[in-house]
Amino acid sequence: MDRQQTIGFILITFILIFWMWYVAPKPQDIKTQKTEVAPQTENKIAENPTTEAKKEEPPSAFFQSQTIKAEEIITIETDLYVAQISTNGGVLKKWQLKKYNLWNKKEKVDLIDQSLGGDLNLLFTSKDGKIINTKTHQFNFVKKLPARITLKENESYKIDLSLPSANGEIIKSFTFKNNEYVFDFDVELKNMNDVVANYEYQVEWENGLLYSERNSYDESSVAKSFVYSGGELTELDVANIGENLEISPNGNTDWVATRTKYFALAIIPQDKKATSAFLSGKHYEAKPMGSVEKYTIALTFPFKGEQNHKTNFKIFLGPLEYSLIKKLNYNLEEIMTLGWSWIRPITVYIFIPLFNFLHGFISNYGILIIIFTLVLKILMFPLTRSTTKSMQKMQALAPMVEEIKQKYKEDQSQANIQVMKLYRDYGANPAGGCLPLLLQMPILSALYSLFSNAIELRQSNFVFWMSDLSVPDVIFSLPFKIPLLGLQDFSGLALAMGVTMFLQQKMTITDPRQKALVWMMPVMMTLLFNNFPAGLNLYYFAFNIFAISEQIYYKNKKMKEPLKKVEKKGKSSWFEGVQRKLEESQKSQKKK
Repeated sequence: MDRQQTIGFILITFILIFWMWYVAPKPQDIKTQKTEVAPQTENKIAENPTTEAKKEEPPSAFFQSQTIKAEEIITIETDLYVAQISTNGGVLKKWQLKKYNLWNKKEKVDLIDQSLGGDLNLLFTSKDGKIINTKTHQFNFVKKLPARITLKENESYKIDLSLPSANGEIIKSFTFKNNEYVFDFDVELKNMNDVVANYEYQVEWENGLLYSERNSYDESSVAKSFVYSGGELTELDVANIGENLEISPNGNTDWVATRTKYFALAIIPQDKKATSAFLSGKHYEAKPMGSVEKYTIALTFPFKGEQNHKTNFKIFLGPLEYSLIKKLNYNLEEIMTLGWSWIRPITVYIFIPLFNFLHGFISNYGILIIIFTLVLKILMFPLTRSTTKSMQKMQALAPMVEEIKQKYKEDQSQANIQVMKLYRDYGANPAGGCLPLLLQMPILSALYSLFSNAIELRQSNFVFWMSDLSVPDVIFSLPFKIPLLGLQDFSGLALAMGVTMFLQQKMTITDPRQKALVWMMPVMMTLLFNNFPAGLNLYYFAFNIFAISEQIYYKNKKMKEPLKKVEKKGKSSWFEGVQRKLEESQKSQKKK
């Protein structure tokens, strides 16, 4: 490589490193990785992150006559989850996913914090000036139900709960269907005209979703809440510990949602649109180490005093799997982390379909990633071929370039003209190796988004020590932290990727003056990738192996092909135009 190539290569390296640093999850203290527990098992936070203004101020004259009874719970089991409905508040109290384990692989993921009493409440102001939250009132099952209901095949089941008031009642209905993460939720206000004030009420999910991953810092980095209105998505992200934010977008609203890293909740009205939404979030420190973001989401609906007012909803509560979310046809895929807006189409229309297609034949995701990488390497062949050929040609011309520089060492301008003339005669382009690398960066960015957030890789075993492709594959740990770097745990795949990158550099860089580049980039990238998910590092490792094989092939092929000049055809190139301008500039200077 000559000076121009070296500068271009270094610039691309630093651009890539900056991008990786920018999108990488916040590194955490190593002790956190070893001692942090999932918030839904041991990290019960006493502080309730809900909005103070929404707490009820009892008593209300309209609900004083309630008879306090013992709590009744109905359990609903489907092929996908186990749910519980409680008469205390008429809430959804449990939502345990049967196909997903916690990070410790000993318990199933439960998205609802039962210690907070459950969720999915109604809020309104009564006509005696009290703020009513149905969560604090006791409902009754409308009819006698078995304690446990199991759904099979295409079965569904409806559960009705009633909250009587002085003159009417509130009915909440849940309809569960087997093999669906969506259930129907209906709200009915009967004869509530003399109870509900301000001509409106809210449907609220108060306590967010429980975390399920070991690294709560990583999970907090993607946790958010959303409101979708008029074809536009608005998000609320309380990114910093100690933040407590809220927004209240007005206008017809399609849905509200909140998410953690791999799971989501969405409240989607069916028969009428909400007139506004409410999102609030709080980011607080977890005990003993970690951080948690909790979001409250709510929709506001008009109530015009009808004798029988009813609103229907679809509630999604499940995994952020793209094909599953897309099939719902509510644009919920907008909440998924699939890269920046200009990169997202690459992920959505190329990588996800290819990934799903290959999974139809390959069940092991580690092997799938390797085959996926090979397919992408073939598709990217024109770019990498151009890079390799350009770099090899530049290496072959290096001795001639050095001769020209020595011959015109007193006239740098003339030396540049002669070097560019040499490149033109032999069809070499100094930027030919850099531009294809730049063109590959959107692809690398899209792959980062895919492999860093794909729930398919969560707890997916590959081989040997690689038991979870969604987290770093720690192969060994030091008894101490490395000063300045703060590293203690080391990823086997990151180290393997660094070795393959070193071999690539060794094969590419032959100029002794540039020998620092041989080890500099591999070391930096290894340190950077050390905290990345194993699936992403497996992709880069496999890509490097295929790239080395390609380089060896071209090197052996090139050894049999003599360096020769190219015939000039057609119009002059951009490169020749640059050369002419340099010659004209030199002639102009000589005349002066």
